[in-house]
Amino acid sequence: MIQQHARRQASVLMAADVAATLLALGAAWFIRFRFGLIPVTKGVPEREAYWRLIPLLAFLWPVVYSFHGLYRTRRGRSRSEEAFVIFTATALAVVLLAGVATFYRSFSYSRLVLVLFFGCDVPFVVLARLLVRSRWEARWKSGLGVKRAVVVGAGRLGRSVVDRLIDHPEAGMAACAMLDDDPALHGSSHRGVPIGGPTSAAATWISQGRAETVFIALPLEAHRRTLDIVGATVRAGGEVRVVPDLLQYITFRAGLEDWDGLPVVHLTETPVSGWSGLVKRALDLVLSAVALLAAAPVLPLIALVVKLTDGGPIFYSQERMGLDGRPFRMWKFRTMKVDAEEETGAVWATADDPRRTPIGRLLRRWSFDELPQLYNVLRGEMSLVGPRPERPEFVAEFKEKFPQYMLRHRVRSGMTGWAQVHGWRGNTSLAKRIEYDLFYIENWTLALDVRILWMTLVLDLRANAH
Repeated sequence: MIQQHARRQASVLMAADVAATLLALGAAWFIRFRFGLIPVTKGVPEREAYWRLIPLLAFLWPVVYSFHGLYRTRRGRSRSEEAFVIFTATALAVVLLAGVATFYRSFSYSRLVLVLFFGCDVPFVVLARLLVRSRWEARWKSGLGVKRAVVVGAGRLGRSVVDRLIDHPEAGMAACAMLDDDPALHGSSHRGVPIGGPTSAAATWISQGRAETVFIALPLEAHRRTLDIVGATVRAGGEVRVVPDLLQYITFRAGLEDWDGLPVVHLTETPVSGWSGLVKRALDLVLSAVALLAAAPVLPLIALVVKLTDGGPIFYSQERMGLDGRPFRMWKFRTMKVDAEEETGAVWATADDPRRTPIGRLLRRWSFDELPQLYNVLRGEMSLVGPRPERPEFVAEFKEKFPQYMLRHRVRSGMTGWAQVHGWRGNTSLAKRIEYDLFYIENWTLALDVRILWMTLVLDLRANAH
């Protein structure tokens, strides 16, 4: 039922997005050719030529928006953040549209119309989504379309179920009661949901018409009791949802897989997989290739300066741990003296590290020493955005102190990341870096990657402007 509601909500948003986009196309055409704000020098083209783009828009926009996570429920995402994602996704969609439009050799589409179309589409889509959500919220407040649910179990797991039902009204369900066999909990409540008992009363709630769905959130040792409640609820004609007591093991989005009829819960599934992973990899290839071409005139100059500084090697490579814990060699322009770690061993670099060369300080200040890592990105050993890779000796130490540390290796390491743009880089709190890295992995979208790349650029410019 929850998945059905989510799909229904996504379908409505998709229809609203397409309708707003088609309206934006019409508005762009009228602004350009009818309102007289901009002189028309080559005559007014037929509207039908632009209306032929409608099937392409109806296909392309939902696909691009879907890749940006705009049809997935995201807890805690603000309206401003969604607007930023819409801006990024629409920009990509318009670029793709312009590329496809060039194949229409019989007609040349106005670039100014495409610019106006982009300028209209973003606010139109944002407004359409606001209107749709305001309508949903009005229905939910009046109790329309909401199924009543009883949560069996008032422990940590049951309270988590209630939290999610309250935080996600778009699921179309509302918790009306919690049932537990502990008399000490009876008469209390959690977030306004009363707690009563016993757990065997779940079927009574269904038979009396006070609820339609039962969520069973009991500990693993209550297996027999769970089976009894399932049987009684089914006989009463209610829907049953069993929430496995696996919260302590679930790290990312848990997914249900079907192995020839056998349900298997995947506890470590990440959103950077399948088509999403393919799109992220394509973005890495395109942007890293463009960046290398743009930096081509500068790279030989940097190499020459590094060599002339002390006659040592131009590049410095270290073994780092990447995707799935596989080691690779990460390349950088050398910024420290030759054999800098002979006496100290593997240690963190500091802000004013005395081991740095004069040119090394400048390269690190502007992050130019990281440019050779674009080669690692092209090889598929790294991504432009992701958790920063660490040396094996550090990984061996960190994974013993922080059990979740190795989850960072579920995705490719990055040249920059969510933790780095928030100041958690180098010799800073490891717990905070892990927290930010796991947030990035769990909430990944292309828009988030673009946002991190932009924040990295802005932070570097600000840091070097003073």
